[in-house]
Amino acid sequence: MVRSIETTTIRIGVVAPVPYLPKIKSLMKRFPTFAPQWCGYEHLSEISTRVKQLMPEVEVLFFTGLIPYRIARESVPFTIPAHYVPLTGAGLYRSLLQLRLKMELQSISIDTLSLESTEHPLRDLGEPIIRFIAPDETMPSEPDSLFRFHLAQYRSGKSQAAITAVHDVSERLQSEGVPAAWLFPVDQDVIVSLERALLSTESRRSKEAQIVLGFIRVDEFNHQISRLGSEHEVQKRRIEISMLLLDYVETLNGHLTHFGGDEYLFVTTRGSFERETGGYKTMPLAADVQKRFGLTLSIGIGFGQSAGEAGSHARLALRQARGAGGNLCYIVREDGGVIGPLEMTRPKPFDLSLFDPSMLERLERGGMSTAYLMRLIAHAAHKGQVQFFANELASILGVTIRSVHRCLSLWLEQGLIEISGEDRSGGKGRPKQQYRFPFLADRLYFRDE
Repeated sequence: MVRSIETTTIRIGVVAPVPYLPKIKSLMKRFPTFAPQWCGYEHLSEISTRVKQLMPEVEVLFFTGLIPYRIARESVPFTIPAHYVPLTGAGLYRSLLQLRLKMELQSISIDTLSLESTEHPLRDLGEPIIRFIAPDETMPSEPDSLFRFHLAQYRSGKSQAAITAVHDVSERLQSEGVPAAWLFPVDQDVIVSLERALLSTESRRSKEAQIVLGFIRVDEFNHQISRLGSEHEVQKRRIEISMLLLDYVETLNGHLTHFGGDEYLFVTTRGSFERETGGYKTMPLAADVQKRFGLTLSIGIGFGQSAGEAGSHARLALRQARGAGGNLCYIVREDGGVIGPLEMTRPKPFDLSLFDPSMLERLERGGMSTAYLMRLIAHAAHKGQVQFFANELASILGVTIRSVHRCLSLWLEQGLIEISGEDRSGGKGRPKQQYRFPFLADRLYFRDE
């Protein structure tokens, strides 16, 4: 019974300011699949250490705001999916009403939320005369910087109150006599973000639990053993090869069967196989066999929704490996698509065969050149990042901001990327938008979002 509960719940690490924990705990009750581990913090400076300790214990991270998410991402390499709740104009209603009940308002300093997001709530509340003041775009979103910005605006008379997305900043401002309201997500924004986290994690877990079957054929085995001096040596060599294969399958938490002669079958799960092969890039077993015995292997791997389907695909993949001359490994996926050949001697940083032809054609049609795709895959695989701001993409792709914005417009039109959030930690004018690359998340999140 305990085992059943463990396999049907998802361990989620919730990172939130302590005052917000009662609210998020109440909303979490709507998601019985989640088994939350709470990570409350009083100050943003605690986040990096707390997240580093929390990450090995959970399957997905959930932040209640963009700023804590960015702080953690910049200091702790994410090894699991991470999600955050984006702030929208809906949360502004509560903060405006909270301040409006205390005083007449004509100007307010605000951080994190874009100026454009303030227009609709102002119209709804009939407060068109209120002017919002936001930090300069280049200003860091650190708590001390936000505190100094709001305090300076108030003391200079430019603002009458402050709205901030950082709880301890609002408390510090109030202690200095500044009327301040804490801007936090409305319930619906949290629920939508939790639903996204649930869907992405369930999909990942389902795929990781898929059955994988693999056929291993020792190339030209009879020719090789004919060189051995005696039957005793032949039997000894068979046993040594079997032991090496058994050790490898043990690392996959799998099961090995010897069919006799030169063919073996192993069964494992997709998650274990994916991790051992570095995301379907390299087959270290082949290198070990070649180094120790001077033998090569032909390997066929099959994915499927059932053991029968996986077995059929594995046999098809083996035929393809042998038909191409041997010393190769191919994978046939559940949709019939082929991955490979995998590197048999040393890992490759990535392999475009992970993308089926239709996806590659769509990416190319959308202006995603192979060079750009390679750089994005390499960065995402190394950093675990599938969401980017324009300046980050410019650095990764080695192009100007202007070129990046042209590409982003085209990729959005083609449906290759989506806007996942925005950062208005400071600055006038347009907010910094964050873009998510779903095709990277689907292939590198075995780690979304």
